[in-house]
Amino acid sequence: MADVLSQSEVESLLAALDPSAAAAPSPVAAAAAAAQQPSDLLRSQVSVYDFKRPERVSKEQMRALQALHEGFSREFGAGLSGMLRTIIDVKLISVDQLTYSEFVFSLENPTCFNLLYSEGLEGNIILDLNPSIVFPIVDRLLGGGRENTQGILNRPLTEIELQLVSRITDLAIAGFDNAWKNICKLGLNVKQVESNPQIIQIVPPNEVIVLISFEITMGEMRGIMNLCIPFNTIEPLAGKLSSDTWASYSRRVADPQQARKLTAGISQAKVELVAELANTHLTAGDVANLAVGDVILTEQEEGAGLTLSVESRAMYRAEAGLFKGHKAVRVTRIVEKPRMADDVQPNAATPQDAAGASQDIPAPVPVQS
Repeated sequence: MADVLSQSEVESLLAALDPSAAAAPSPVAAAAAAAQQPSDLLRSQVSVYDFKRPERVSKEQMRALQALHEGFSREFGAGLSGMLRTIIDVKLISVDQLTYSEFVFSLENPTCFNLLYSEGLEGNIILDLNPSIVFPIVDRLLGGGRENTQGILNRPLTEIELQLVSRITDLAIAGFDNAWKNICKLGLNVKQVESNPQIIQIVPPNEVIVLISFEITMGEMRGIMNLCIPFNTIEPLAGKLSSDTWASYSRRVADPQQARKLTAGISQAKVELVAELANTHLTAGDVANLAVGDVILTEQEEGAGLTLSVESRAMYRAEAGLFKGHKAVRVTRIVEKPRMADDVQPNAATPQDAAGASQDIPAPVPVQS
């Protein structure tokens, strides 16, 4: 029995007879070719993952770090503008995670490479200042600002220039301490300043670091400032780098002068003081039939005294009497109430009331008749 030709063999024979037929394959061949190759839809869903660079910092923590240092950029830009007496724009441009070797090889050589030690994080971090902005800042501090400094960028900083740059570094350290104060006290201090970034190695080359980059603009001059934080340094604080923690404000310590002003203002406020003789229940008919000389019986004893209420809150016990021809009450004691967060504490009474309660001879309080 003769062999049966397959569909591809048939198409090959037809293509040999008619070359134009090869340009238009049959629907069966097109379906077979599509089945052998992955579709564009599947290819677009594939994402590249590099096992050498694991993403150890979550997206929420990256967003928290970004928002954290956006506030630093505004504060640092304002402080730098005041120091240089010119407009300085500092903008956060990226927050990435990469390996330490990739960070080091991406820097220029020479550069201003500052090794900082953090007492709060118990580790080292890197603050790198690009020479393209360091030299214009130094020139500005020395009284220049109009000359072109592009020709002297490819050299290390001198000792005098390092002393001037230290003012910028100290300003940045103060800004970082203020930005991180709600998470931890950084306690940054400069340990070493180098021009070659490959000399200092704070972590292994394949260790993951968080790189926070800022762009500093002064007129037409632009440069990059990088903050390198190793992941193992901030790993103990990973739980605090969340949206409900880093933005929480710490409790402020009460200012004594502000407390005195507040106390003086409250002491002059007018409050309603009501002396309650007794209380009872009557029907509407009994009230309508009351006449002059009628006696109303209450359940309160004769020697129980009165209750003084301040803004509808019972505060003191008192006795009724006369003072210089006016009806008056004398405070005998403070009403004891359960101490709750929204209750007035017994110690909140004025010194005169407290003295009167302890001696049982308080000053009379006149009551309008």
